[in-house]
Amino acid sequence: MTPSIGSLPPKYRVTIDHDRCMLCGRCVVNCSYGVFRLDGDRVRTNSRVCTACHRCVAYCPRDAISIQERPLDYRTHPVWTRGVRESIYSQARTGKIVLAGMGNALDYPMIFDRLVLDACQVTNPSIDPLREPMELRTYLGKKPQRLELGTRGDGGVDLLTELAPNLCLETPIMIGHMSYGAISLNAQLAMARAVSGQGTFMGTGEGGLAEPLRPYQGHLIVQVASGRFGVDIDYLERGAAIEIKIGQGAKPGIGGHLPGEKVNALVSRTRMIPEGSDAISPAPHHDIYSIEDLAQLVRSLKEATGWKKPVFVKIAAVHNVAAIAAGIARSAADAVVVDGFRGGTGAAPRVFRDHVGIPVEAAVAAVDAKLRSQGIRNEVSVIASGGIRESTDVAKIIALGADAVYIGTAALVALGCRVCGSCYRGLCPWGIATQRQDLVDRLDPVAGGEQVGNLIHGWTLELAELMGAAGINSIESLRGNRDRLRSYMVDQALMDVLDVKSVGA
Repeated sequence: MTPSIGSLPPKYRVTIDHDRCMLCGRCVVNCSYGVFRLDGDRVRTNSRVCTACHRCVAYCPRDAISIQERPLDYRTHPVWTRGVRESIYSQARTGKIVLAGMGNALDYPMIFDRLVLDACQVTNPSIDPLREPMELRTYLGKKPQRLELGTRGDGGVDLLTELAPNLCLETPIMIGHMSYGAISLNAQLAMARAVSGQGTFMGTGEGGLAEPLRPYQGHLIVQVASGRFGVDIDYLERGAAIEIKIGQGAKPGIGGHLPGEKVNALVSRTRMIPEGSDAISPAPHHDIYSIEDLAQLVRSLKEATGWKKPVFVKIAAVHNVAAIAAGIARSAADAVVVDGFRGGTGAAPRVFRDHVGIPVEAAVAAVDAKLRSQGIRNEVSVIASGGIRESTDVAKIIALGADAVYIGTAALVALGCRVCGSCYRGLCPWGIATQRQDLVDRLDPVAGGEQVGNLIHGWTLELAELMGAAGINSIESLRGNRDRLRSYMVDQALMDVLDVKSVGA
């Protein structure tokens, strides 16, 4: 049967300036998608397989390659956009779910970009971080409502209150959970080196803990997801903290799927599944159907590790996220991770990635308000993730009520990711979202670790500068301090949710 849809306009057009091209062949070698081929005294291109990963552009010594997006577009229509039409064409041909990578790609307004930070003038002087100490150390875990002290006979003071285990971060910036299998071991190693050097933490994802990562286990948060891949007592005891993954911002309400072609020998051993088999995480945990069930799993994990490690619970930002977080705070959990709908992923159904969930800014503000109104804010730390792009986003989300943040895509970009959105294909030419060894070897974990560490360090310096400008010398004083925020071009309903005044007010 001959398809009646015909050929579609290419997403990109790759052109080569043959006057500049020296026929070195680097583009042919570096492109894992097969865009380039040598043909005599010419390099030929197949633009239809290009993903705009820019590997060819980055390694062309003569700047002879150019990539044009949408060289031929469809007739413009406000309803039947290019994306809508191409999804229909794809499903008409295959009858399957349309997959997509990275985070939400629709043109929703960025709430972060509608919030502006305060700065001191005249009567309330700012603080110079270069000359005065700035306290960015952050503790994640339960905090007591009050401290009980006892006096010794020699006049000394003893702390009588038993403190819950907390994670100590030198910066409120962590790296979120990206599993081995979804990303390469070299990518994980690079990020592990970065957090170790910066005094912070990263998540292992739901794919277990590969042996080469064990030297960094003091800076790793291990994850327990619905598939329970790689979970045993050795895994739990190696993590500095444990995180139960209930939901993910990029795909709330559904599970995960790692294709079998990504499950090589080491991924197989790490995840404890047969080599070459698909790793499918079901949508729910089959032992959790209520807050009480969740509380039982939290206590079981604490019991298994001697009550020495904090346990976090990760949920997707959805409409009733505040009520869910309040329930989690009343369990034995030490922190709740709120993952917004701009959170990245290796693969998700396009309809979930773009249409399910809510922004992390509104979710964190609602969670913080709910916990404060019920008098239980100190019972749980709040970690924000999903769409944190720069240091100003960190400052703003902490002012909205978060204690710390997870970054994901930003860390991958620091490793070289061009956000082409083709992670699920396993052909990442930057060696990040692939298990093909020749591609993995392109990513140097030492150099990559330095780059990611530089990013975290640079953001931390900027965060200190922003705090100093606002007259704040402690990250604790910024947390939930909405007086340091103003909204610009935000409707009243959203202002009420954020509890942020308008500019000029």
